[in-house]
Amino acid sequence: MKYLLIVALCFGLSQAQATEIKPVKLHLVGDSTMSDKPNLAYPERGWGQLLPQFLLPQLTVVNHAANGRSTRRFLTEGRWQLLLSELGNGDYVLIQFGHNDSKESDPARYAAFDSDYQTFLTQFIADIRERGATPMLASSICRRNFAEDGSLKRDLADYASAAAKVAKETKVSFFDLQQLSCDFWQQQGKDNSQPYFIQVPAGLYQKFPDGKVDNTHLTLQGASKIAQFFVQDLKQQQHPLAAYIYRELL
Repeated sequence: MKYLLIVALCFGLSQAQATEIKPVKLHLVGDSTMSDKPNLAYPERGWGQLLPQFLLPQLTVVNHAANGRSTRRFLTEGRWQLLLSELGNGDYVLIQFGHNDSKESDPARYAAFDSDYQTFLTQFIADIRERGATPMLASSICRRNFAEDGSLKRDLADYASAAAKVAKETKVSFFDLQQLSCDFWQQQGKDNSQPYFIQVPAGLYQKFPDGKVDNTHLTLQGASKIAQFFVQDLKQQQHPLAAYIYRELL
């Protein structure tokens, strides 16, 4: 009871509201753009790492996302089986892959958008449902890849479309973070979109003595923006998890 009173005070809820909201878990499955980054001295963040900042504490976010993973690799190295062993009845699972699935030069990760990628996603959805949990799909976030004419190259559009197709066929909620992020980066333009991605100067980090420009991975600002897109889409879709949104701005 004391805990519920603290929740009510901290989040502006009445005690009755805090009591009505039952605890639930949201499992995140994906790659480095979503994963937790334990080295806080380096500016990279995953958007799943920032997601709890928008949510009530009754929604526990369990982040299984890991750097360099694709649908294929997440399955073959046992990460998917581990997630299933932790999955409970009534849990939710959000799946977001594509960046590493597209790497044709790496057979251990590559999953073609028009075949294996869709097969793996469909299998994941079936596995989740068998355990009484609710699957959700999201498209990959957009890279900051501008052409000379100022237009944004949407090089993961095929994977976004494939994820949308699977979501429609399997009747699961779909969050088009590819579209939302691409449109936002395009609106910001090449220069104004830079702070959302990694750009470190030379002579600051031992791992990158010559500095680094990274237009795939997110800064704190970028991760917060993607997490914001997700919670706003939860509200727009009137998804059951929208009841756990505490705020839409940090």
